[in-house]
Amino acid sequence: MNVARMLFPVQVLGPGRRLGIWFAGCPRRCPGCSNPELWERKTEWEISVSALLHLVEPFLFSQSQVGLILTGGEPFAQGTELLTLLQKLESYTEDILVYTGYTLEELRNGPLIWQNCLEHIGVLIDGPYEQTQNTNVPLRGSANQKIHYLKPGLRRSYEQFMKEKGNQIQDFTTGDGIVSVGIHRPDFKEGLAKKMGEQGVILCEPK
Repeated sequence: MNVARMLFPVQVLGPGRRLGIWFAGCPRRCPGCSNPELWERKTEWEISVSALLHLVEPFLFSQSQVGLILTGGEPFAQGTELLTLLQKLESYTEDILVYTGYTLEELRNGPLIWQNCLEHIGVLIDGPYEQTQNTNVPLRGSANQKIHYLKPGLRRSYEQFMKEKGNQIQDFTTGDGIVSVGIHRPDFKEGLAKKMGEQGVILCEPK
């Protein structure tokens, strides 16, 4: 499978302290996407499911009630690997949040592997990103996207999170620079570049 990054603890995409996994490769390529650097797969990002689990398990064992985020990129573009990963992760927690550019209807009417994946997902946020509908709706990049509680028992904690927290941004410092996580407004990059420029810092797009 092709995975670009893992980050912990993510606290702006769902309740609690969460482990985020960013898949690489996306056939949809929505205009204005916040992660265009993840549209293409890279050989250096290749990892087996077992090796990824070896990296993930220490976080799941050492932390209580850790939720998961699978995003990208497009997780369903790697359906076979996604299913294997979901089946393993579900043994640790049912709170698995997945972001996808496909709609739930498309997934249910798509390949059988996609349908099987849905059985192991706690919460699905679906639909393509529409830049003109980026209106700061909680947990979603644009208002056309919907939240589906595939495990109904998770609804209460997510609704409480959205009510109390709203959309926030969380920055992580990595070996490649700063990764900004959360739901960004359309003018976020321009505003950040302006503020950093005033401090003498020039921002560069990832290669």
